[in-house]
Amino acid sequence: MSKEEEIRIKGTATGRGVTGTEQQVEGNMADKIKTPRTKEREFGGAIGALLMLIALPGTVLYLLITCNTESASVFQVPGPLPTLQSLWNPFALILLLCWFALQAVIYMLPIGTIAEGITLRDNTRLKYKINAFYAFLVSALLAGLAIKMELHLSYVYDHFIEFAVAAAIISLSLSIFLYMKSLGAPESALAPGGNSGNLIYDFFIGHELNPRIGSFDLKYFCELRPGLIGWCLINLCFLMKDIELRGSPSLSIILVCGFQALYVMDALWHEEAILTTMDIVHDGFGFMLAFGDLCWVPFTYSLQAYFLVRHPQELSTLAALGIVLLNGVGYIIFRGSNSQKNAFRRNPSDPSVAGLETIPTATGKRLLVSGWWGLVRHPNYLGDLIMALAWSLPCGLGHILPYFYVIYFTGLLIHREARDEHQCMKKYGLAWQEYCRRVPYRIFPYIY
Repeated sequence: MSKEEEIRIKGTATGRGVTGTEQQVEGNMADKIKTPRTKEREFGGAIGALLMLIALPGTVLYLLITCNTESASVFQVPGPLPTLQSLWNPFALILLLCWFALQAVIYMLPIGTIAEGITLRDNTRLKYKINAFYAFLVSALLAGLAIKMELHLSYVYDHFIEFAVAAAIISLSLSIFLYMKSLGAPESALAPGGNSGNLIYDFFIGHELNPRIGSFDLKYFCELRPGLIGWCLINLCFLMKDIELRGSPSLSIILVCGFQALYVMDALWHEEAILTTMDIVHDGFGFMLAFGDLCWVPFTYSLQAYFLVRHPQELSTLAALGIVLLNGVGYIIFRGSNSQKNAFRRNPSDPSVAGLETIPTATGKRLLVSGWWGLVRHPNYLGDLIMALAWSLPCGLGHILPYFYVIYFTGLLIHREARDEHQCMKKYGLAWQEYCRRVPYRIFPYIY
């Protein structure tokens, strides 16, 4: 998350009533606003995007197949490889579609609050329904009912690879729909990062910034609900499989599922904070986010619990306490820095942040340069990575596979941090240079 996003002060709606004529004039003006062509292409441009269209699904499949082997070694080609016919399970596809439909219904229910996003290029602000935590509670109640009815949740573990393939098919289908829809979107609605004019690149990055069907925001819906809540449900299914195999869940899998459930609930509870993230503000909704939200997150972030079902690990009480402490430290840094940023963004005069030192910028905004944000430039990333390590440690030290998440996440956050730095330098110029001088470390104190 960029510094610009971290200290953005939410504006207030004007509340001004407009006549039909005024609305028509504003609409005509919006049609004339054009999103400039994307000049700086990321991920290696069109060639890199094409490779990632193949590599991302391939990586998910490789990890899950490897996790199912006796050695669980990422350095050995897993075999025998499943046949294409064995990867196709129409029932898994139907279950996933029902899951997405359930989350969509909850999203549309008249519960929760309404928040406004940032001001767009046409000076409008989209409204978003904030009720993801309610969706989690409803999902948890339904999961509890399923357990009480003795439904075989372990079916998800037994057919997990087939579910992953079904999720990839849904992601690809959604991406094709999104790109076709974007071709009819007004110029002002296109994403600044996905308007290169190259079909492959724009398909991957996302051509339209905020694709909607009526008031239903497709990107915002997919960011937190089906995949993130689904991640917790998948972990629960693995927990039930562990109980089925051994009579009771291991301490290792309990820790992994508990840590990750806390992380998901925190994200859902602070749902409104996502409205200022790079995903919502800058990136279009294409294959990158669709696949990431609906397939990559639930099927790779749950890799530790998936690993522990077949490769159980004994964990001493002392080791468990140490891991709990490590996760607690990570969570304190993560939540403390995000809460400090959110409080400053809402009200710089709030007593909790009023005494923090800031740097003025030419845009009228100010950059936090003390508190958590004086420790490193991205303390929330630091907390995130500490928690990621704590999620992997219950899997022991004998395999690198369950550490895929923390390795991948480190690379992801370093890449995202580089994108943030580039954007903030363009936005704040000398003020950002001064901030970097005052806070030299990006994520890891005294290291990076």
